Order: sequence, then structure tokens, then C-alpha cells
Amino acid sequence: MLNETEFRSADVPAADRLAYWAERVGQTHAPVRMTSDHAHDFRATQRVLDLGAVSVWPATFQQLIIRRTPRLIRRSDPELYHLSLLVGGTGTGTWDREEAVYGPSDLHINDSSVPWEIRTGKDPVTAVGLELPKALVPLPRGAHCRSLPKRVPAGTGIGALLAQFLSRLIADTTCYRPSDGPRLGGVVTDLVTALFAHALEAENSLPPDTHRRALVLRVKKFVQEHLHDPQLTPAGVAAAHHISTSYLHRLFENEEATVAAWIRRRRLEAARRDLVDPALSSCPIHTVAARWGFPRAADFSRAFRAAYDITPTEYRSRAAADTSPRC
Repeated sequence: MLNETEFRSADVPAADRLAYWAERVGQTHAPVRMTSDHAHDFRATQRVLDLGAVSVWPATFQQLIIRRTPRLIRRSDPELYHLSLLVGGTGTGTWDREEAVYGPSDLHINDSSVPWEIRTGKDPVTAVGLELPKALVPLPRGAHCRSLPKRVPAGTGIGALLAQFLSRLIADTTCYRPSDGPRLGGVVTDLVTALFAHALEAENSLPPDTHRRALVLRVKKFVQEHLHDPQLTPAGVAAAHHISTSYLHRLFENEEATVAAWIRRRRLEAARRDLVDPALSSCPIHTVAARWGFPRAADFSRAFRAAYDITPTEYRSRAAADTSPRC
């Protein structure tokens, strides 16, 4: 079988477990700072598979905040790329004011030379970590490590190939010899190189400001397509785009309205069009309101009047009078 080592937090005293886990991550990736709500009795397990210059480490651990700070980078930088295939749990990563939210079947990417922070959700995280020297992964000409995407879906394309390879690899290592480790490491390196090249071609086609604008446009398109859903909220919109709610609000700081206000405005405009549509003249106002995400008629009436200085009933009556035939 492959050369493999195993770590279990239960093997050390409860008070030392979080520090021991930080030490393990420091050895498999790079020195980090950690805090956890479970610091008094932290639970984690880890297997480290030796693939020559590459290492793969499936792990499960409790809630964490992990930071790779500029000071730690100056002190020690192994010049590694890190990828994690998230199998269970959630996390939020922050780099250079950018942010990404991860869920199962996402690939998370970071770089030991760049400061970052990862906050996992309250549930335990299960992931397959991958470490490989940056020197083994030549980036396309003109690309920079900071241009790498921080999240890549692992359900399609090269991301799916890499995810499937890692999943099969860790499921059973008994069918390999130790000498197979470097060969398998070469396969992993080729897949990561292809993944980075593919992702960078898409990411680098637009400058960062345009990327942010493109994300805002995608969010607005998503909102327009889901106005009928009464559960459409900033939190739901953020989750659908794999970003945090706070980051979504920052994206809208330079827009004409906040996210919630923009959703409400689009709903009101859609309802206003229906109120003057002759084909819908017999449709009750509360039905029109519910169709556009206002399940409570009173809330709709109040919002409509605040926006247009007229009630929905008055607006429909006035529009009908303006379009009725005259002698």
C-alpha cells in the first residue's frame, strides 16, 4: 500500500488537541493560526498519503477559524498550492478583499504565499486536502498566483476529473505499492495544472473590476428570474452564488439600491405592470401581489404606496379610467 500516516486528536490530551491540529496543518501545508469554539476538546482526524513531492490528506475536523497571516508568510513559506475537495460541511474563504463560500463538491484553492482566512460552519468539515509545490505547476504566461480562482465547482469538467481521482485514491490505498506514490503524484500534478490553465483562461479574460460587475449582473439576472419566490432574500441570493451575505451587500454598495431594496423594487414594478394589464383586470389585487412575492396583501399595499404615492386599488382604477373609451 501507499506510505501513509494517521493523526487522531483523541491520541493527545483534550487541552492540547487544537494546538496539535494546528501543528499538523503547519506540517502538511504551512504554519497557521487557529481558533475554535471547541478548543477545550477539539476533534479531528487526518490521513496523509505520500505521493512523492505531492501529499493528499483526507481529514475531518470541527468548527475552525484558520488564518495564514503576512507575518507567518515572512517567517516560513513552503511555496505550496493547496486544494481542498469539500465532502461535507461549509466554509467561507477571504483573500485580498475577495470572498468565496464553499459547500460539498466544491474545490477550494489557496496559496501558502498569500494571506487568507477560512471560517468553517458550525458542523464538522470533511475534506480531501492536496498539497503540491508551486514549482511543479507552471501557470500560463502572464498569469499570477493571485489570479487563481478561489473556488472551482467539482461537478463538471476538469474539476470533476480531479475530484473523482482523489475520491477513488483515498477510498482504497491497499492496491498500490509505495513506489506508485510519485507516479500518482504526477497524475495529480497534471490534473491540477490543467485545472489552473482552464480556470485562468476564463478568469483572466476580464479585469477584477469587470469580474465584480459581471457578478452583480448575474445576481440581478437571478433576482429577476426568481421574483415569484416569496423566499427570495439576500441570504438566499448569496447562497445561490457561493458568496456570503456580507460580500453581496458590499457588491451593491455602488448600486442604486441595497440588495433587499432592489428586489422589492423589481417586484413592485412587475406587480404594477400586472395591475394595468387588461388581460388581468379581473385578477384580485392580493393574487397579483402574491404572484410577485408579497404573500401579505397589507405588506404589498404599504410598499406600493411608499414607492408610488398611491394605493394599488387607486392605481388600477386610474389606469382603467385613462384607457376606457370616450364618447
